[in-house]
Amino acid sequence: MMPERHNLKDSLTHPVFKQIGKVSDQLGVETYVVGGFVRDVLLGRKREVFDVDIVTVGSGIDLATKVAASLRPGLKVSVFKNFGTAMFRFNDIDFEFVGARRESYRQESRKPIVEDGTLEDDQNRRDFTINALAVCLNESRFGELLDPFNGIGDLENKIIKTPLAPEITFSDDPLRMLRAIRFATQLDFMIEEKTLEAIQSQCKRVEIVSKERITDEINKIMLTPNPSIGFKLLEKTGLLAIILPEVQKLKGRETKNGIGHKDNFYHTLEVLDRISVNTDNLWLRWSALLHDIAKPVTKRFDPRVGWTFHAHNFVGEKMLPSIFDRLKLPLNEKLKYVQKMVSLHMRPIVLSEEEVTDSAVRRLLFDAGDDIDDLMTLCEADITSKNPEKVSRFLSNFQLVREKLKDIEQRDALRNFQPPVTGEIIMETFSLLPCREIGILKSAIKEAILEGEIHNNYEEAYNFMLAKGEEMGLKAKDV
Repeated sequence: MMPERHNLKDSLTHPVFKQIGKVSDQLGVETYVVGGFVRDVLLGRKREVFDVDIVTVGSGIDLATKVAASLRPGLKVSVFKNFGTAMFRFNDIDFEFVGARRESYRQESRKPIVEDGTLEDDQNRRDFTINALAVCLNESRFGELLDPFNGIGDLENKIIKTPLAPEITFSDDPLRMLRAIRFATQLDFMIEEKTLEAIQSQCKRVEIVSKERITDEINKIMLTPNPSIGFKLLEKTGLLAIILPEVQKLKGRETKNGIGHKDNFYHTLEVLDRISVNTDNLWLRWSALLHDIAKPVTKRFDPRVGWTFHAHNFVGEKMLPSIFDRLKLPLNEKLKYVQKMVSLHMRPIVLSEEEVTDSAVRRLLFDAGDDIDDLMTLCEADITSKNPEKVSRFLSNFQLVREKLKDIEQRDALRNFQPPVTGEIIMETFSLLPCREIGILKSAIKEAILEGEIHNNYEEAYNFMLAKGEEMGLKAKDV
């Protein structure tokens, strides 16, 4: 149980807090630190502080400007007049100031109409009770905790709950539905029943939220220790079908002739959790979420072999650009990386099921390049059979694949393979202008290296080129 704490002055050790209180007293305004900083202090979360929210019953811009000047002459203050906020950075922490306000919303927008208000008005507009806690910074009440909605009780009971009626809270600002799920995932809290029901009833309101804000929350869920918590809540509330319908479609099992397939939604979430133990790489985690994305569209039933998902890795690779574009995810090397992971994720698994040939390993190294270790991490996470003996066998075979990868890489240096003999050398040797024969020779050299017929070095590749050119009826100069 969390101890009751009505005064947090011992937690306000950063010198800026005292200075804010001092300047507030000079201006005759009440000022409070609010939001995540207070919540995390009460939870005892050991995390680095990057930002602190300050509310004053007056002008946030005026207070920020005067506090900054008192801390260091020339300290830059960023002012956002339209929002009535100001911010400065001091000792690597962003302090954001806002005047206490009340808000009202139009149905078609999550941008509020803002008016000056009291501290109570400001706490009422907060998203959740655990974020509505405020700690006074004025000298006479320094550290005094104000908790109008029993946020401490909800912290103790690990509950996400809105200060006011949840239907109003989520209709006003639908992004808060995603924030509820994100906090539940990050903190391992439960969403209170009425709050959860309100998300379900208001889920379609998320369509007015910008894709960038939605994706920011999804990324934060993705980077938690157990992201499956968030995705199960997204699915339960109906949000997933709106935001990521391709993942929603993974859910469900079908049976024919007494033969069923696994539920690929829950399999995907298991893979996502398993890989999250081993990597903080956001894009590798996205690869885990999307690795089987094409299974619903490639699913077929063959009476001879049962359910198949033929070429789902290649189809999935082609689906990714439209998903990334819709979610405003980066359409650059991050997309290409995820595409590579999705496209290749079956290859190491196939290798682990068969006798591992040098040729197959060389080809995998050639195709995966520097991302081979990430690919192996994804594929190991993808082994989710409920048969312990099968899992053990797969993992043991995977270790053999890893050892073979290491051995062949040391011998053949195939990561980010560049052919030892270039097209220019071929043209010069055979006195050729650009033509198809050059491509044929380059491909033949690459295949010879991958098959182990020659080593990956200039001398052997050059001699092979001469012999192959002669076969093709090409005459080399001075040979």
